[in-house]
Amino acid sequence: MLHHISVGRRYRGQRIIMLMADLDVRVVSHDGELLRHFTLNPNKNYQPRKDDVV
Repeated sequence: MLHHISVGRRYRGQRIIMLMADLDVRVVSHDGELLRHFTLNPNKNYQPRKDDVV
């Protein structure tokens, strides 16, 4: 299943790196800034952005 992950308009057009280990997901900018860290909900197609950044 394809999942849609919101990162935020602030980072539109920028390259990101997505690191996944099972359901644990980290989205990192190209220079290493952590943008998101969350647990993927496999029952939802869209993963909304909440206050999940560490």
